[in-house]
Amino acid sequence: MATEVNFYHLTRSSLEEALPRLLVKTLQAGERAVVMLGSPERVDVLNTHLWTYDPNGFLPHGSAKEGDADRQPIWLTHLDENPNGAGFLFVADHAHSDRLDSYKRCFELFDGRDDQAVAEARDRWKAYKAAGHTLVYWQQTATGGWEKKA
Repeated sequence: MATEVNFYHLTRSSLEEALPRLLVKTLQAGERAVVMLGSPERVDVLNTHLWTYDPNGFLPHGSAKEGDADRQPIWLTHLDENPNGAGFLFVADHAHSDRLDSYKRCFELFDGRDDQAVAEARDRWKAYKAAGHTLVYWQQTATGGWEKKA
């Protein structure tokens, strides 16, 4: 099965600023998400951030520390896993998944100010294209919005 892979090239915002908005849209669409990060430490940081980023609300989520993956609409992990039956996968912080075929959509978020992250994103673009996935490239605008470039 071909997965739609959306590359989000962060140029103005950090992952912590951009990701919550995308996760809110995911939940509004009635989908579950796995957020795959590069290390357990980054999972801990993002886990705390998602509880506190909006003083007027929160994103329901969990990680291995909380458990009950099947009850979590958003699962944060550093492992290539899908324990909450998510349809959407978010990948960031130099993480990589070999399980794209098990998701409807994948969102690759990478920091345009990090040369290694940009190089890794280019390599994944080529690999995903060769594997027959549908690719979309979004670049952040000067105002922090998103413009579809490819």
